[in-house]
Amino acid sequence: MTPAELADTIVAAVRAAVANGDLEVAVPDSVTVERPRQPEHGDYASPVALQLAKAARRRPREVAELLAARLRVEAGVAEVEVAGPGFLNIRLAGAALGGIARRIVRDGESYGRAAVSQGVRVNLEFVSANPTGPVTLASARWAAVGDALSRVFAAAGYEVGTEYYVNDAGVQVERFGASVLAALRGQPAPADGYQGAYVAEIAAKVRAANPALEQLLAASGAEQDGGAEQDKALAVCAHDGVELMLAEIRATLSGFGVEYDLWKSERSLHEAGELTAAIDELRTQGHVYEADGAVWLRTTDFGDDKDRALIKSDGQPTYFCADAAYYRDKRRRGFDRLCYLLGADHHGYIGRLKAISACFGDDPDRNLDVLIGQMVTLSRGGVAVKMSKRAGNFLTLHDLVDAVGVDAARYSLVRASMDSALDLDLDAIARQTNDNPVFYVQYAHARISSLIRNAASLGLATSADPAFDVDGVDVSLLTHPREVDLLGALGELPRVVESAAELRAPHRIARYLEELAGTYHRFYDSCRVLPQGDEEPTAITAARLLLAEATRTVLANGLRLLGVSAPERM
Repeated sequence: MTPAELADTIVAAVRAAVANGDLEVAVPDSVTVERPRQPEHGDYASPVALQLAKAARRRPREVAELLAARLRVEAGVAEVEVAGPGFLNIRLAGAALGGIARRIVRDGESYGRAAVSQGVRVNLEFVSANPTGPVTLASARWAAVGDALSRVFAAAGYEVGTEYYVNDAGVQVERFGASVLAALRGQPAPADGYQGAYVAEIAAKVRAANPALEQLLAASGAEQDGGAEQDKALAVCAHDGVELMLAEIRATLSGFGVEYDLWKSERSLHEAGELTAAIDELRTQGHVYEADGAVWLRTTDFGDDKDRALIKSDGQPTYFCADAAYYRDKRRRGFDRLCYLLGADHHGYIGRLKAISACFGDDPDRNLDVLIGQMVTLSRGGVAVKMSKRAGNFLTLHDLVDAVGVDAARYSLVRASMDSALDLDLDAIARQTNDNPVFYVQYAHARISSLIRNAASLGLATSADPAFDVDGVDVSLLTHPREVDLLGALGELPRVVESAAELRAPHRIARYLEELAGTYHRFYDSCRVLPQGDEEPTAITAARLLLAEATRTVLANGLRLLGVSAPERM
């Protein structure tokens, strides 16, 4: 019996009490079930009686005693004690607790998934860095966290759509084109342009793909004011440079295990008339006005610190206008909730996006999430890692992966709450020792895989055998304190997934896995699984082997949610 199944059993007990006239309360959809800090208090505890007492106009202990009597006759419940002001301390029957292992092995990869958010469509946008340079170290964190969050959302029952918003319109594209053109001419980048060896690499690819560019360069002369030919050369460098840079970004993120459902072009919003359509709709809502030759959105009505311009006095749309059009586009595609994962320098966007949501008639608290993440720094042995030779003035995702590999990079970027600054010591996260969290978790999976291979070599049945009968294992034998601890930890995965999704906190998965790995190692050190020497396997051998297999399944499922591999050998 998992914690979720026990919670359902408690809800059923409340429903039965209400139907019988013993309680007069609204039956809750769900109740809290927790693992007590002290094992002697039982396998699980619930404060449901305290939560219902006021509505029932009864003392909490009276409600608790009434529910305890009903729970004591439930199959799988061995003992219920009313403690303190009215807590229910519940101990499961051995077979019910051990049934968690049976359930996990039977469910396999699907264990841990839930349907708590079934039918809710969430759009998750993350990274969305300008296509004018490589993926930076800061963006690497959003890539790891965003992809893990999308996996957690899906596991919690959301219908998820992931997007990368390509800022391929605006001043930054012109500056990038000018930087590429300068590199083609062997000149330094403009003062407001882009630096780094990667610009020269892009320039060489642009030249190779456009033989006619040489004629344009020759016709425009050496100066950067060469008339029509200059404009044509600049347009080629901007367009092709962005496309080449975007292809590199795609390849880098794909190699990092991050794939998007949609790469949405800002330019396409302009070309499709979406900005004009957004302004028209906002005007219909009564939030648009004109002043000083510009068109404004009255965002101060919804908590923004100042009204925002949609169209500048020169007739050009603002970035804010494109943001509004993009918000509208997402909602028109049927997403119920829009989740933006932004960097630490985007705090000002929170109020703006909430105002956009409200101006379109939405409820920002229901339709919008804006998550702000903090910066990442790299060190080696306590010494800051210098900037990238290729990028010039910043470190890149490629630098990090080159140093430690994809698994260590992803896990290390996800395991800390994204609202805290993160300093990664490259030596520490590449070290294959138990003080390295990613190694500690992966090693636990590999250790169990080795155990199962050894079991198979001894002729013992494992879940890999098609004839294996999971129901034939006597899980009621799993009564050792370390076995009970491990079963309790395994039963927590669905709730950890649910809370990680609800709180937008995939780091909770990582911390759970680390605790689970420690719980397994303590079990293995205290409870011998396989027979030794001439010993014959017994029923407890099969039960402990099943428990080990269940642990391996949960470790693999959790690592998969983080986009990290679960190796069978290390």
